[in-house]
Amino acid sequence: MADYLEGRHAVSEAFAAGVPLASIMIAAGLKPDKAIDAIRRKAAGAGVPVREVKRSELDELSAHGAHQGIMAVAKPYRYASLEDLIKAAAGQKDALIIACDHVTDTGNLGAIARSAEVVGATGLLIPNKRAAAVTAVTYKASAGAISHLPIAREANLATCLERLKKEGFWVMGASEKASQDIWHAPLEGRIVLVMGSEGEGLSRLVQETCDLLVALPQAGCIGSLNVAQATTAIAYEWMRRCRTQG
Repeated sequence: MADYLEGRHAVSEAFAAGVPLASIMIAAGLKPDKAIDAIRRKAAGAGVPVREVKRSELDELSAHGAHQGIMAVAKPYRYASLEDLIKAAAGQKDALIIACDHVTDTGNLGAIARSAEVVGATGLLIPNKRAAAVTAVTYKASAGAISHLPIAREANLATCLERLKKEGFWVMGASEKASQDIWHAPLEGRIVLVMGSEGEGLSRLVQETCDLLVALPQAGCIGSLNVAQATTAIAYEWMRRCRTQG
């Protein structure tokens, strides 16, 4: 399905976030507007085609009827493969791949990608069903990190984890029920960090595939951080540990 962005603000932000756009549609007869003029200039500079359409066409495409006479179509994201991630990590003593076990929120996926890129992770691994895919929202939430980080989308996450073990990765699943916290776990070297879904956490099969389960230390009263926040904390501990022991 096409990924549509609706309204002046959304289309302007797409350029700022580095979302690759296929085209922009503007309603015929729209009155002159500084925001629209700025979008036209950005589109011309980026080589994005702009075409005028009937307003009724935008009405039919709009999900919430607030397109303001302008919509953009994002290009489909080009996913990497598991083999691409393996090749990227080849020969590295320290490498981090973050696997998302059916994380469903596109904003969370973007935030995870942002943290992954900042700490120097090799890439992300996501399932191709019942999970968030890369959309314009993901680009925005990642603050542009999506453009610099390979994301592999595969059918069977557990099978991929077994493959990564053969490539010398240690598979660690994040679980608030784990008996070992990240400060005492062997969180350095070649690691696959597996983060569970927002509601259910790690699935049974994926959890059974992990070499070790780890938890975040906690001093407060609430249950846990959300998946994106937890990923950031653990990813930074991996980076700190690698630098300390490097």
